[in-house]
Amino acid sequence: MTASMVTVCTSASKAATRGTGPTRANGPSAYPSFASYVRARQPVLLRTARSLTANPSDAEDLLQTALTKTYVAWDRIEDHRALDGYVRRALLNTRTSQWRKRKVDEFACDELPEPEVTPAGDPAEQQVLRDAMWRAIMKLPARQRAMVVLRYYEDLSEAQTAEVLGVSIGTVKSAVSRALGKLREDPELTPVR
Repeated sequence: MTASMVTVCTSASKAATRGTGPTRANGPSAYPSFASYVRARQPVLLRTARSLTANPSDAEDLLQTALTKTYVAWDRIEDHRALDGYVRRALLNTRTSQWRKRKVDEFACDELPEPEVTPAGDPAEQQVLRDAMWRAIMKLPARQRAMVVLRYYEDLSEAQTAEVLGVSIGTVKSAVSRALGKLREDPELTPVR
């Protein structure tokens, strides 16, 4: 799993540090063991959730729901060595419930609608355009080039770009504006417009 993985079930982890919450019959709070379980097994469980849904955000939501169900049943789970199986079953049951509840928008009709045909561009022309764009970007000063690449190729926000480069957001805005102005005036990109 990547380093940018989102932490799931943070509310239980925060509660663990406060030491509040339900107590088990044998003494200590249930939060610390649940929080440590989530920290240790989250990457594996998230991969399981990703195998059940194509969208990464949906997978995180699915895991969050399964972990919530696990937390609610924490005191009733006798064998904590089988927790992965319990969470996987909760993942599968939750996903199955989602499939059953989803609304299907299908209507019977006499004729099948034809999909709009969008003409596919010539791959050679697309490559020429990409090459021209990169040549134009390479003509920019290094700082402007870095900001354009981070903003439009890496899809970072202005704030994220500013943080990566160690500058202010205003600096990013003005530098990107000047860079886009230079790209608009680039003679190699004029035929494209």
